[in-house]
Amino acid sequence: MAGEISHGIEQIQKGVIEMSLLEDSMTECVMLNKQSVPDGYGGIITSWTNGAEFSAAIRFDTSMQARIGEQQGVTSLYTIITKKKITLEYHDVIKRVSDGKIFRITSDGDDKHTPNSAALDMREVSAEEWELPHE
Repeated sequence: MAGEISHGIEQIQKGVIEMSLLEDSMTECVMLNKQSVPDGYGGIITSWTNGAEFSAAIRFDTSMQARIGEQQGVTSLYTIITKKKITLEYHDVIKRVSDGKIFRITSDGDDKHTPNSAALDMREVSAEEWELPHE
């Protein structure tokens, strides 16, 4: 019984340390909202505006699979980690505030997240570096 309690405490401490490291690596980001309006001449004008702000850890994927993908023409791959309460959806566009780098989400935010019982509070998506389309 004492061993089980000790193991449980170690798991909680590990979760707290992991969460602290994750929070330390987070940076401010902002959602970009796409707006399309008629230009008055039969065309469309598209603009991007800043939306909700949130924190995320953004990591460049250097795995072997990512490197093979890059050689085959896949754009740079990133992993973006947020808290569970933030769900980034496929094709959402976000901007990292510190350097203005734009990312487009390439996976579904509902697919990878920690269970409610976990001490670690995170949701993970994949993304690519992206440029806003110019009209």
